[in-house]
Amino acid sequence: MKKLFYTIILLLGCTQLHACNKDKELNTTNQETMKLKITIGENTATAILYDNPTSRDFVTMLPLTVAMDDYANTEKIFYPSRKLSTKDALKDFKPSEGDITLYAPWGNIALFYKDFSYSNSLIPLGKITNGIEYFKAKGKITVTIELEQ
Repeated sequence: MKKLFYTIILLLGCTQLHACNKDKELNTTNQETMKLKITIGENTATAILYDNPTSRDFVTMLPLTVAMDDYANTEKIFYPSRKLSTKDALKDFKPSEGDITLYAPWGNIALFYKDFSYSNSLIPLGKITNGIEYFKAKGKITVTIELEQ
């Protein structure tokens, strides 16, 4: 009887844990209202932002023009003028080509132009939908990020 009781408690706990983690899954359903236009020289890339508190905080900083440095031949990064909210954010992520993320410990925005491994404290913000090739240029690039009208 004791074993049955512990099994039921364990199953209920797992169900609750799954329900709690489900709330923090990537929400990609509200992409229509959060589209980005990213200008790189004469070229334009487009992206969508996921509906999460960190992405919504990022939008309050737009439009912005920044220099993006190359990091590890995998991503372009820049540091926003202030820390973004990480409250209630999914904080572990396996980025792939085109993912736009926030690396919470350093506070930098990272745009991956190559696939990368699962990373702790990486918060997904959105995804490049067109023009990823413009971010593969060697070295630093200057971009203007704005909401698409």
